[in-house]
Amino acid sequence: MPLTHLIILSLIQGLTEFLPVSSSGHLIIVPNILSWRDQGLIIDVAVHAGSLLAVVIYLWRDLWSMTAALIDFRNLRENPNLKLAQIIIIASLPVMAAGFMVSLFVGDFARNVEIIGWATLGFGILLGLSDKIGMTLNELKHMQFLDGILIGISQALALIPGASRSGLTITMARFLGYNRSAAARFSLLLAIPAILGASTLKGIELAQSQNAILSIDVAIVIMISFVAAFASISIMMNWLNKAGFMPFVIYRVVLGTGLLAWVYL
Repeated sequence: MPLTHLIILSLIQGLTEFLPVSSSGHLIIVPNILSWRDQGLIIDVAVHAGSLLAVVIYLWRDLWSMTAALIDFRNLRENPNLKLAQIIIIASLPVMAAGFMVSLFVGDFARNVEIIGWATLGFGILLGLSDKIGMTLNELKHMQFLDGILIGISQALALIPGASRSGLTITMARFLGYNRSAAARFSLLLAIPAILGASTLKGIELAQSQNAILSIDVAIVIMISFVAAFASISIMMNWLNKAGFMPFVIYRVVLGTGLLAWVYL
């Protein structure tokens, strides 16, 4: 794949991975509109690996606290970090199970602009509704196991391109009464096992292919997407301290409507 294509795709994915706008949808839309050869799921997952590194570094304090809590079994009932770690593990199971089944029996499904358009529009409106009527009472420390499971189930729907993993998890968290910052932060934490699982599966596939050119492509997109994703996370979290998700909702409605018009007209 040409270097310019790799750079553009890496920047798009890095900037959109943790925003509620669907990075996977954008990675399919751009090659379709520009008549590029589809980069395939391995490159898709490679750019996600760069994003994974970015979110791990951004949340390293949270991850350190939860890891320490999992190792130290003293005062289990009094350790909120242990509870949060357990909730994240349980909430990650639905998307991992769904992803495995799709990879095993379906493969590259729904990689077309029509489905992306409907998912972008429909789930974008749902995000706006949740942000409009959802209460802002709960902080991340208030997260309960049932809440985590519901958010985890919603995350499994992100296997539909255009639905947006971060958008779905934030939407469910807002409906459950979590404030914007807590919803976004929990979405970031949930992204780690989800991206790690997908990247591991495709990493094994890449190693077995022994494709040197593809390996170089992977290294390039990981580096670029890392920088873009870290910047995107920082900007979003600062933005949510002042405003809500409405700009993302408007973007999704405009993009979804435009895609559907392009498909049908």
